Amino acid sequence: MGRAVSRILATHTGSLIRPSELLSFLSAKAGGAAVDEDAYRACLAESVDDVVRKQVEAGIAVVDDGEMGKASWITYLYERISGLESRPIRLDGPSMLPPSRDRQAFPGAYAELDALDEAATRKSNSQADEQEPAAWFCTGPLRYDRTAIDRDIANVKAAVAQHDGVEAFLPVVAPASAYWLTNEHYDSDEEFVFALADALKEEYRAIVDAGLMLQVDDAVLMHECDTILAKGGTYDDYRRWAELRVRALNHALEGLPEERVRYHVCFGSWHGPHAFDPPLRDVVDLILQVNAGAYAMEQANPRHEHEWRVWEDVKLPDGKKLIPGVVTHHTNVVEHPELVAQRLIRLAGVVGRDNVLAGTDCGFAQGAFVHRVHEEIQWAKLAALSEGARLASEHLWSR
Repeated sequence: MGRAVSRILATHTGSLIRPSELLSFLSAKAGGAAVDEDAYRACLAESVDDVVRKQVEAGIAVVDDGEMGKASWITYLYERISGLESRPIRLDGPSMLPPSRDRQAFPGAYAELDALDEAATRKSNSQADEQEPAAWFCTGPLRYDRTAIDRDIANVKAAVAQHDGVEAFLPVVAPASAYWLTNEHYDSDEEFVFALADALKEEYRAIVDAGLMLQVDDAVLMHECDTILAKGGTYDDYRRWAELRVRALNHALEGLPEERVRYHVCFGSWHGPHAFDPPLRDVVDLILQVNAGAYAMEQANPRHEHEWRVWEDVKLPDGKKLIPGVVTHHTNVVEHPELVAQRLIRLAGVVGRDNVLAGTDCGFAQGAFVHRVHEEIQWAKLAALSEGARLASEHLWSR
């Protein structure tokens, strides 16, 4: 991201569909079954090699490991931090997801959507029928274990080394998005959130020190606005909640060069109405407070595509870049490369061609067991993304 280039680079949000061989290991581990750890590590390394190669073949210039080593973009963290425990919980409704005005307005639609996700999880995860719903609780001091992140770093660096001219990033969770995690140890919410940030700081620094780009994923920061309002809170309540977590994130990023940091926000990857997502204009100041060199956000789906015009009124800070979603996980339709190019060209006309990368709205797999599109469509969309970036570059740099 810090290199001078004469084209728009294609990248994406991070989570890609895992191969069936790897899913077998992840399913067994999720259910607490014993696995051959040497065979699992070999399968994981091979999966990362394969997913990096496919990204390069699709024309992606800034690749990642597809989050192959994670069962979930959120709960992976709980496997890497001590001071936490998981307990069965009783659900008030059909889903673990928090209440929202979107769910209140479309209860029938969400009942069907939740059933589809549950069926997909059960199909992929052979242990799912045996597991009770569970949540995580902080019961002691939070301490980070580097074993898994060192493994992920080694795998993606080995895979990228096989391809010239490719840069790599690793996506990790933000303090605000460490969800389903209840504090029972620290004296205050602020103390708990900053303790979590201290633990995450070790993960963030490990990635940057290894020469990789760091991407911080933060879907919950946006969606919590809907949740707080659905519970009877006010917008001011939401702002206080969010501002604490932005401060904690900047604490975790302290000392890291901004040009090595990407901050990804979205409004949730599920295929719901999203009719109550907060407008980007109302939360963009929170996003820009984060000490990152690039901001990745939704711009390809029908709820948020119009928000590229926010940048006509909000100045992108000097030296910062945008990674708009110009293909989306929200539809099976493969975007035409010329449409992708149009989306990039119009934004570049506002913020400058050197300040734009081509990205996706969110991951094509919310976790190992929940896919948002078929794998064939995933790769077709990434190919359309890179071709659209090429067309946009041809237009922008030929003028």
